[in-house]
Amino acid sequence: MDEKITRKNPESMPKPVGHYTHITRVPKNAELFVTSGQIGVDMNGHVPSDFNEQVVNTFTNIKNLLESEELNSADIIKVNIWSTEEIDWGFFDSEWEALFNNKFPAMTIAYISKLGLPELKIEIELWCAKVIPAE
Repeated sequence: MDEKITRKNPESMPKPVGHYTHITRVPKNAELFVTSGQIGVDMNGHVPSDFNEQVVNTFTNIKNLLESEELNSADIIKVNIWSTEEIDWGFFDSEWEALFNNKFPAMTIAYISKLGLPELKIEIELWCAKVIPAE
């Protein structure tokens, strides 16, 4: 049997309050990838002061990171998001939904006072798993 990553929201629990899944199961035949937190810096090393511009850059960096390892959004099993400002959910969700296409990973969000550099407003860490096909 070819196992794959599965996601579910148990009926015995409240529905998720956002775009995430309560449980993501990774089969034993998967390779694990853990990323550093991705931030809103562009390819020239510039961090815009606008929160939503940082969000766009962060998602661009996430897509490039996934591509570099031949991963895609279906391989993302867990996301941790840290923000120093209130997230503009209408804007954020458009980027989120474009990446995940309604197949959301497990997720944790925290509002914190500051990140590693004073100009950073958002940081997103990914946990990914790629199923190794049976031979």
